[in-house]
Amino acid sequence: MTAIHPVILCGGSGTRLWPMSRKALPKPFLPLLGDETLFEEALARVADEAHFAPPIVVAGAAHAELVTAQLGERPGARLVIEPAAKNTAPAIALAAALLPEDAVLLVCPSDHHVADRQAFRAAAFAAAALAREDYLVSFGIAADRPETGYGYLRRGEPLPGGYAIRQFVEKPDLARAQEYLASGDYSWNGGIFAFRAGHLLAELAAFRPEMAAAVRAAVEGGRTDGARFHPAAEPFAAIAGESIDYAVMENTARAAMVPADMGWSDIGNWAALADALAGEADQDGNVVRGSVDLSGSRDVLAITDGPRVSVVGLEGVCVIVSGGEVLVTTRAGAQAVGKLPGASAP
Repeated sequence: MTAIHPVILCGGSGTRLWPMSRKALPKPFLPLLGDETLFEEALARVADEAHFAPPIVVAGAAHAELVTAQLGERPGARLVIEPAAKNTAPAIALAAALLPEDAVLLVCPSDHHVADRQAFRAAAFAAAALAREDYLVSFGIAADRPETGYGYLRRGEPLPGGYAIRQFVEKPDLARAQEYLASGDYSWNGGIFAFRAGHLLAELAAFRPEMAAAVRAAVEGGRTDGARFHPAAEPFAAIAGESIDYAVMENTARAAMVPADMGWSDIGNWAALADALAGEADQDGNVVRGSVDLSGSRDVLAITDGPRVSVVGLEGVCVIVSGGEVLVTTRAGAQAVGKLPGASAP
């Protein structure tokens, strides 16, 4: 089997996980679930020389040293340093332009959690097989609840190892999410993709010609510094940032998905982290880290890096103490944490 080329995207600042996640040390580089950081987890999922080539990591200059430190000794690994944050389509296109046309990319966010690594790899192999046939492939994450925070993929005709995508659906309201779950025809769009490099770039040129030309100019004018590649800043800065979904996936006639039931979470907020840590919960559903006392409380996530946290008579709350900052939110309010003034501080 031809090796799959992992492309790990290290964009975003994880503001909804403030105060632990901050601009200087954002979510991918934190050990939120165990000893490994989410970025190290992402690397470990594709650390199999029989099936995967050395990874390409795409990150901003502010996090280059964090990436290098956590990459460790991985011969052949490359770091592409984006001159500016322009969303996922240009980031993925940069990586594709550095690979042979027939190389298959497996694009993975750096800040997701996958409980079942074997199921992830099975989905990756199925996605790669479709990508070699010039399908542009999304992982369709098995939906286990009517989630309103994710986009959805509607299944179409069966394909070998997957399905054509009949429809991309934006984040629904609760009633519609319940309908999607009941129908069994919808999966979450988890932001994991497989493409053949040349076909992706051809589709990008068809649907976003200015972006494709700017990426090509940034790569042609770029420079290599050891394992780091620096695209030319001027053409890249001119790009109008856009996600790969909007730029390509929702326009192509070759969109496909592979089903992936792999214990996935984007760890998108404190409530999602509490769910991912449910295996550590006590009999009342409480998850604690650090010096925490609870009394008469249920479904509490309490994490502290120093001061004692005491919670009495509360249900469904998250209490986070980190770096001298304190956050208290209901689970339902956790999505709004990123809008707080403190979350945008360094």
